[in-house]
Parts: sequence; structure tokens; C-alpha cells
Amino acid sequence: MVHTSLDVVDEKISAMGKALVDQRELYLGLLYPTEDYKVYGYVTNSKVKFVMVVDSSNTALRDNEIRSMFRKLHNSYTDVMCNPFYNPGDRIQSRAFENMVTSMMIQVC
Repeated sequence: MVHTSLDVVDEKISAMGKALVDQRELYLGLLYPTEDYKVYGYVTNSKVKFVMVVDSSNTALRDNEIRSMFRKLHNSYTDVMCNPFYNPGDRIQSRAFENMVTSMMIQVC
């Protein structure tokens, strides 16, 4: 399901073309809905892709809340990447990042 969603992300990015570079809104919206899950996507200016899988039965979660969660995730990810002691490609071992992701997961459940 996630691999299929990444294909949809690639299709949306290629459809946007150069407009994506100038675009400030990086949220791609609902990528792949199924009976059990909804898959949302987000892509950064540096082409890092975030995918979020949410249970379809969770009707309390709205589109603007998903967008907000992606922005928080992006900001936290940027903080990790800006850390001079982090080597790109290594596993992220930031407590702040882990706590933020955990709090988002608790919020969704």
C-alpha cells in the first residue's frame, strides 16, 4: 500500500513539474484510500517524501489536521537535519523527533 502511494506521489510531483519548486504548499492530500486505511502524502522542497497511513474508521481526523501534522513532522525533521552531529543517511536518533512522532500517533489513535 505504501509503495503504491509512493508511485502516486511521483505521479503528482511529475504532473506539477516546475510549479512544485515555486509552490509553498507541499501537502499532496489523500493519495490512496482503501476500505481499511487512508494514505496521505507530503513532499519537501528537497524531495523528501512523508507518507502517513490512517485508519479509515477515524472520522474525527480532518484534512487540515493531517496537513498540520505533516508540517510539524517536516519542521521536526528539518531540526534533525540541521543538527551538526547528524550524518545524513544515518538512523534518526533524536529524542525530540521521537517524542513528536509518538505524540502525533497518540493524537491520531
